[in-house]
Amino acid sequence: MAAQRNIPVIDLLDFPNQSSKLVAASEEWGCFRLINYHDVLPATLMADMKTVVRSLLDLPAEIKQRNLDVITGSGYMAPSAKNPLYEALGLYDMASPRDVDNFCSQLDASPHQRETIMRYAEGVHELFMSIGKNLAESLGVKSENIGIENWPCQFRINKYNFTPDSVGSPGVQIHTDSGFLTILQDDEEVGGLEVMDHSGEFIPLIHGQAPSSLTSATWQRSIDIAIMVFDVSKLKLWSNGRLCNVKHRVQCKEAKLRVSIASFLLGPKETVEPPKELVDDDHPRLYVATTYEDYRKMRFSTKLHAGEALALLHTP
Repeated sequence: MAAQRNIPVIDLLDFPNQSSKLVAASEEWGCFRLINYHDVLPATLMADMKTVVRSLLDLPAEIKQRNLDVITGSGYMAPSAKNPLYEALGLYDMASPRDVDNFCSQLDASPHQRETIMRYAEGVHELFMSIGKNLAESLGVKSENIGIENWPCQFRINKYNFTPDSVGSPGVQIHTDSGFLTILQDDEEVGGLEVMDHSGEFIPLIHGQAPSSLTSATWQRSIDIAIMVFDVSKLKLWSNGRLCNVKHRVQCKEAKLRVSIASFLLGPKETVEPPKELVDDDHPRLYVATTYEDYRKMRFSTKLHAGEALALLHTP
């Protein structure tokens, strides 16, 4: 039997030495696990945030239903026929203090909960900026020309109500995310997140699989574990097809409640197209230009949620 392949691990404190490893992970996998980021997102804040998230997801249904969409899929999602085990709350732009405040007001959040959510949103946004800058520069693109500082960052908290009867079934169907980057704080107690490698095999993201040379408090089971995954539906377009568009799913492994926190760097409101550094005679443009919102609408209208919608944007 072939050895289990592990998701790449990137050390945030080791750039530019990690640049080639980051590009390789982005091209082959489309995702990676991140370590040494706690100066930006402290472990104590992540643990506090998980407590807040659990309390919000336990609110009565009539309160959770106040969490309305700003764009399709940005607000409350009740269990459905397609995903009966899944429930979520969200806000459109966690980089906007006004949006965060409105989200908290919708759910009658306490002052402590508001402060925790605001601090978490600020930390995740800073982490997005760091990852985006390192990724652009690793590809030979000047990060100041991208303008990611003004892109909205969608926020979603997820609950999976796994029961004995649901073991072995999907918690969420196979999909890709439609934004540029995704940062996921996974459930450190209940597994189930799997990503597809280039051969079509699903690889579980196993807690504590970081190599000993990169150990940190991140990997201790006594605190929340952050798994940083980015899905590149739009980033694949921006990178002119260079980066992998990873598919992932959540499988029910055991009858427990599973909670995760996902943040999405959505992309610019204006047209998205590859920077000049990534287009030349040897690498002609592969996709027609589009906006983030037009791409989202196309995904919903075609029901192509696993990256297939990109094929509709291929240049003639």
